[in-house]
Amino acid sequence: MKILGIESSCDECAAAVVEDGKILLSNVVATQIPFHAAYNGVVPEIASRKHTEWIYAVVKEALDKAGISPGDVDGVAATAHPGLLGSLLVGLTFAKAFAWARNLPFIAVDHLLAHLYACQLPGEAVLSPPSGEQHQVPEGSRAAYPVAYPFLGLLVSGGHSIISRVDNFDDITVLGTTIDDAVGEAFDKVSKYYGFGYPGGAAIDKLARQGDSASFRFPMPNLYKGDHPYDLSYSGLKTAVINQLEQFRVKKGAAKAEDIAASFQKTAVDILLRSLFRAAEDTKLSTIVAGGGVAANSYLRSRLAERKDLRCLFPPLELCGDNGAMIAGLGYQYLARGDRSPLSATASARVRAFKRSYP
Repeated sequence: MKILGIESSCDECAAAVVEDGKILLSNVVATQIPFHAAYNGVVPEIASRKHTEWIYAVVKEALDKAGISPGDVDGVAATAHPGLLGSLLVGLTFAKAFAWARNLPFIAVDHLLAHLYACQLPGEAVLSPPSGEQHQVPEGSRAAYPVAYPFLGLLVSGGHSIISRVDNFDDITVLGTTIDDAVGEAFDKVSKYYGFGYPGGAAIDKLARQGDSASFRFPMPNLYKGDHPYDLSYSGLKTAVINQLEQFRVKKGAAKAEDIAASFQKTAVDILLRSLFRAAEDTKLSTIVAGGGVAANSYLRSRLAERKDLRCLFPPLELCGDNGAMIAGLGYQYLARGDRSPLSATASARVRAFKRSYP
């Protein structure tokens, strides 16, 4: 079954064709980064307009690269939530129109669940399985490394930071989530303040490789109150790095951009891993599946690689960010089960339970 997947939740206009939920036939992503770089962040109005301009060409390219015609598509999947409402509506409306015109089954999917599915598509190394050996999907291979349920899901992006128990492709239990800023949001805001570059996550990751992470000792949040031991917080870290830098200096001398980036990145990832490792210990789950843009972070990957008692899986780098392949792959699972969405399905900007107030 060949599924066309369309993703337009933020500033990436993307489409892909995936066969039987695992075989990647094409994956096209048209990035809007040059249009938003001047603002150091995504401008929703610009994003939705660019989606409108590009969606037809992106979908056509995805079909062409897959070597198929519209008549060869067996089903259509599109992101319905969460995301920027104007952007979501462009991709969702196009997908519904495509499905209606060809009388194809249509499914509206959750963008966050799709990120957790992305590692089941053709990918790269599986880091630190319990055996200690490294697994690599061969170059050009069309088979993804198998993932067995249940596992711990680590979903980290600009808008979400979620630790969850995943029992099936559509069955997750949120164990912990951010009470304020997401980790990717903190990366973006720190990068914007210091002029490190855009997008912030990639800019800080690159800069940090040349810096000393021991130059500053930034504080870790204390979230032991209440019934949410796996929750996260990045507001305090962001404030410390931007407004209180000198209070946390360890290394003498002028503050270098590389050292600020390295120290901030280390603390941001350590906050995440403290809760993740606590969840792994408490749930006795030894498999961790990561997804979202921050899953591409090199320090996060290296830290997880150190844990030889855990099997940590990442999507290929090109599938960490927003893409149509993860939408098509997840969409196949729904459609194969017989699920369908009505053409009246609409977009929503948020998903309940993925962010909460504290305490």
